[in-house]
Amino acid sequence: MPRRAQTAFCALAALFSATVCAAPAAGVKLALDLPPGPDNPRNSEGAFMPLRDGSIMFAYSRYTGESKSDHATAEIAARYSRDNGTTWSVKDEIIDKNEGGMNVMSVSLLRLKSGEIALFYLKKNSLSDCRPVMRRSFDEGKTWSEPTICITDETAYYVLNNDRVIQLRDGRLLFAVSKHSFPDGKFDNTGVVLTYSSDDNGATWRRGKSVLTVRGTDGKQYAAQEPGVVECTDGSVLLWIRTNADRQYFSRSTDRGETWSEPEPSPLVSPLSPASIKRLPTGDLLAVWNDHGSRPEMKTYRPSEHKWANGWRSPLATALSSDDGRTWHGVKMIEDDPDGWFCYTAIQPLDDATVLLGYCAYDTLAHSRLVKIPLEWFYDQIVAKPGRAASTMPPQGLGNGGFIETALPNSTIARGFATASVCHDIKKGQQR
Repeated sequence: MPRRAQTAFCALAALFSATVCAAPAAGVKLALDLPPGPDNPRNSEGAFMPLRDGSIMFAYSRYTGESKSDHATAEIAARYSRDNGTTWSVKDEIIDKNEGGMNVMSVSLLRLKSGEIALFYLKKNSLSDCRPVMRRSFDEGKTWSEPTICITDETAYYVLNNDRVIQLRDGRLLFAVSKHSFPDGKFDNTGVVLTYSSDDNGATWRRGKSVLTVRGTDGKQYAAQEPGVVECTDGSVLLWIRTNADRQYFSRSTDRGETWSEPEPSPLVSPLSPASIKRLPTGDLLAVWNDHGSRPEMKTYRPSEHKWANGWRSPLATALSSDDGRTWHGVKMIEDDPDGWFCYTAIQPLDDATVLLGYCAYDTLAHSRLVKIPLEWFYDQIVAKPGRAASTMPPQGLGNGGFIETALPNSTIARGFATASVCHDIKKGQQR
């Protein structure tokens, strides 16, 4: 979409959302904006799936009615691209009507080694029953099997984020969830992290042996929420956790997700906001998160009309790891608008040496966008810092010397916080 058309589109979106949107960083192509509209108060987290006819599907949570609350009515909708993510269809195709007592949300899509497409999402019935379900398509998303519940050992409120389910090289399916309700009926926002795996292509699922919590050096228990997993080059698995302990926490498994190490603070400094991590065709891991290490002023920033006290979700940054997440380098800013709200990112590398990202961008969680980025953009103008060895990365995080490599000061990474084209969200609503 040309820059002039992007501006016009955001102006039109503002009529419905009372929002003026800043463009993403130079070199990042805005492919699709999904602002809220009449009877559609929120468009949020989703996942991509390249189809065998060369098109790409993006499935996401489309809310209906009047509320954009996490518990409001929602369905699973899809848009399609036939030019490798450059442009997208205008109308939604509904994949799944609201079958939950509250809603359906948080989509993951996975091409199984057996060839079919697996669709995962949360079926939310109540604050004591929110569980991931799985459906299959054998005809490239035209039709879907009946949903089957993945977690059957205990009914509770589980959170499986979007774009989170993976298949290990040996065929095992694996995902991580945070659990927030317990048999005594108590809902605990702090959460614990569990993993589930399937060795029969999703027919049955089994809980791992570890129950993970996050504890700081002060002994205090912190939030353990919205985890994700990625397979490492040596066959081990890296798990990351959203926390309110000033950063993402990492845990590792060397037995295919059966047991996990004690979660430890990672170099990814962040607010209480999810990260996303996926492997690129180059072999490096790509992390997308709200980098408060490079922007420490955002730890206390928030627009005056908002009362969110867990750190503002801006900027949206990327970094690379060549050693399976032990060290990170090459920070780049995708979105640098201080009044944006950037999170819940889906990552899809493409065969034309580009990467698609889909994420919530404005109106807290109500307005999402898709962008297309050349693979070389993530590596552009990266140089090694003299005298900085990987083993010397400080535990404080990536910002101000935490990277072993960094982008040059003049790289095209965004316009900075002095931009005159910012997004002022004047809507209030539930945030997560």
